[in-house]
Amino acid sequence: MGEAVMTTRRQADGALVVEVRGSLDAATVDGLRGVLMETLQRDRPRLMIVDLTFVTFMDSMGIGMLVAGYEAARDLGARFVLRNPNEFVHRQLRITGLTSLFGLSAESVQPYRI
Repeated sequence: MGEAVMTTRRQADGALVVEVRGSLDAATVDGLRGVLMETLQRDRPRLMIVDLTFVTFMDSMGIGMLVAGYEAARDLGARFVLRNPNEFVHRQLRITGLTSLFGLSAESVQPYRI
């Protein structure tokens, strides 16, 4: 099980960006879920972007948490998209059929980093 660090910032266009660093697994998903849900409820953005540039690992718990974030955003009328997944993360989302749900395409893949 890994560690994850989340930071939140607002872009000039008003979108909220949650940057995730580390692993999205059973040990870390509760922390990210809390950040996403609290930010959605408090700020009610029209667009929430989860930046996965520095995510090194993601399992089914991480995928489930992202789906929960998507659903919570949808319920508030917000868009929820993922940005910059590496090859490993993108493959996990592609295998589960979730790439289009999160606004990803084949061009959305970043090189795998260790």
